[in-house]
Amino acid sequence: MRKKKSVTLQELSRQSGLSVHTVSKALRGLPGMSEETRNHVHKVAQEIGYRTKDQERVHAVERIPLHPRKPFRFKMVISDKAQTSDMILLILSGVQEKLAEYGHSIETVTIPYHLESDTLQNWSKLHQLEYCDGVFITPMVGKKQEEHLLRHPIPRILINFPGPAATVDSVVWDVGTAIHQSVRHLLAKGHTQIMYVGNISIHRGFILRWQSFVTAMTAAGIHVDPKHHMTEGLGGQENWMAQLNGKLLQFQPSAILVALSQDLVWVYNACSQIGKQIPQDMSLISLENAENAFVPELSRPLLLIKEAGNRAAARMLWRMANPHLPYEHILLQGHFYDGSTVQARKSRIL
Repeated sequence: MRKKKSVTLQELSRQSGLSVHTVSKALRGLPGMSEETRNHVHKVAQEIGYRTKDQERVHAVERIPLHPRKPFRFKMVISDKAQTSDMILLILSGVQEKLAEYGHSIETVTIPYHLESDTLQNWSKLHQLEYCDGVFITPMVGKKQEEHLLRHPIPRILINFPGPAATVDSVVWDVGTAIHQSVRHLLAKGHTQIMYVGNISIHRGFILRWQSFVTAMTAAGIHVDPKHHMTEGLGGQENWMAQLNGKLLQFQPSAILVALSQDLVWVYNACSQIGKQIPQDMSLISLENAENAFVPELSRPLLLIKEAGNRAAARMLWRMANPHLPYEHILLQGHFYDGSTVQARKSRIL
């Protein structure tokens, strides 16, 4: 990567194929351009090593070296239940992208979701956690495993919602705001009979989604009866589908909010089984990790998962440079994509 002094604004303009004026506006966050153009400028700037004076000042203030004397080696801990998920791939991509700017590297290690406490220490020794420069802890890691990792005397970043009184920096995409955005969008389209679909147990992010839904609906003066919603895990697929079909017929929602991406396909199947089309008969919003190839125009809040990985890497470098400062918990808020799976409600459906 070239150093800043060898890269000018004019070169950035040439590399990006945009005028110096447009590039300057993008870097300063000024309005008057699409997000696509702005992201393109920042991507090219990152690739060629261009940094604004303000960015260099921030690095100086936070004591983060632009060109470290030696590369650091980090590890990212992934649960064996989530190691192949698109969420993990997005997080890893974001972390790698940021660390590569400074010449650092990261290795992924898998931790079993079910692992006895007395073998956690052996697992740590096997993967030589004590010899790495820092650890990133991803979602879906078991509770005991997370607690064990948080006790390690090395810099740690939790890419998840922190537990009560957690002594760690955390960075995560804001699913609470995403739920509020979704509910408000449906309410604005005239939908008050909204069914929530998503397991609300086990993981903190799952629980927060449901709590945010109840809060958003209550703020609109709508009572939420848990019996009308699908808040348990799949368990047995056939039984779960039967329950969903039964509640769709009994509750008669005009819209469905799918809180977990893995449930989307089953919701589509359930609607098909009872003869309902989306969005003609039933509006739909789903919290997807990324654009769904089968439903590209899906209405959804944009979850900044890769960006959270990128921010987590920056926070790791900041923590290493500032070990004495208080812990910080960072939420990244995305926009809402108004796709084609939500229609205004004109009359009673079902």
